[in-house]
Amino acid sequence: MKNTHMIKVVLGLTSTTLLVILVLFVFFYRKRTAENEREDVENMDQKQGVEAQTEDLIKFHGGQDLTISDILDAPGEVIGKSNFGTLYKALMQQNSTLRLLRFLRPVCTARGMEFGDVIQLLGCVRHPNLVPLLGFYAGPRGEKLLVHPFYRRGNLAEFIRDGNGESQTWAIIYSISIGISKGLEHLHTGFQKPIIHGNLKSKNVLLDRNYHPYISDFGLHLLLNATASQEMLEASAADGYKAPELIKMKDASEETDIYSLGVILLELISGREPINENPTPDEGFYLPNFMRNAVLGHRIGDLFRPEILLSSDNGDQSRVTEERILKLFQLAMTCCSPSPALRPNIKQVLWKLEDIGK
Repeated sequence: MKNTHMIKVVLGLTSTTLLVILVLFVFFYRKRTAENEREDVENMDQKQGVEAQTEDLIKFHGGQDLTISDILDAPGEVIGKSNFGTLYKALMQQNSTLRLLRFLRPVCTARGMEFGDVIQLLGCVRHPNLVPLLGFYAGPRGEKLLVHPFYRRGNLAEFIRDGNGESQTWAIIYSISIGISKGLEHLHTGFQKPIIHGNLKSKNVLLDRNYHPYISDFGLHLLLNATASQEMLEASAADGYKAPELIKMKDASEETDIYSLGVILLELISGREPINENPTPDEGFYLPNFMRNAVLGHRIGDLFRPEILLSSDNGDQSRVTEERILKLFQLAMTCCSPSPALRPNIKQVLWKLEDIGK
C-alpha cells in the first residue's frame, strides 16, 4: 500500500513537471517565432526600401550599348513639350550618337504591371517605317525615359510647311504616303492584337535624310493614365486629326487611326494645316479646312498645290499626273469619312495606293 502511494506521488510530480516543461516550451517557441517574423518583416521592408531606390534600364534591339550614366549625363536640347512629357535631342557621350529621349512625367504615367507589359510589347516592334524603342529607363523618383533613334529631317509637319521644294515633289509625296501606310499596316495586322496608334498626325511622322518616313508615338497613350491620355486626345482634336466618333482615348480604334491617316494624306497634297479654327455648330467635330472646301463644292484642283504637277518625274514609273493626284485626294477623303464603317481598312488603303502608283 505504501509502495502504491509512492508510485502515485512520483507519477503526479512527473506529470506536473512535464506540464511545466511543455508550457515553457510553447512559451519560448512562440516568442522565438514572433521574433523571427518581426525580423523577416524588417528585412523585407529594408529590401523593398532598397529596391525602391534602385534604377532600372531595359535594353531592346539596337540599344545594347546604352548605359544609365550615358543616358542621364547626355547633353540634351529640348525639341518638343507636352502636358505629359518632354522630348530631347541628346548626344550619347560613349559613342557620339544622337538619340531622341522622351521624358514622361511621373504624375502622368500609368501604374501597375500593365505598364511593364506595354513597354515590353513596344520594345519588340520593329518595321522599316516605325520608330523603334531602343531602351527604357525608370528612375528612383518615378521618372521614366524612352530612348529612340534621332532623325535629322525632323517631322513631317515641318517638312510640309517649311517651303522646301522637295515637299512638292510627287515622287516624295507618294513615297511618304506608302511608307506611313505600311507602318500603320504593321501595327494593325502584324500582331495577335492590333496596336492602335491613337495619336497619328504629321508631327508624329519623322523623316530621315532620304525622306523615308517613320511613325513615332504609337501606343504612347497606353503608357499614360486616363487624364493624360484624354489630354492627348483633346490636343489631337484641336490639331484636326480626331475622328468624329472618338470621345475618349480608350475608345481609339483602327478606324480612328485611318481617319488620322486620311488627314495626313490631305496635308501632303494640299500643303495646308488641318486646323479648323471656326467649326460650325452643326458639325460637332473639327473638319479640316481643305475638306470643308471639297464638301462645299470648291474645285478639287484648288485643293492641292499646283507645284506638284510641275515636279520633275525623272523618268520615274510613279510620274506625276493630275489623275494620280485626284485619286490620292479621293482616297484621303474616303479615309476621313464621318462614318467609321465607310472607311477602308489599312490593307485596302495600301491596295489603292499601289494601284495609284501603277
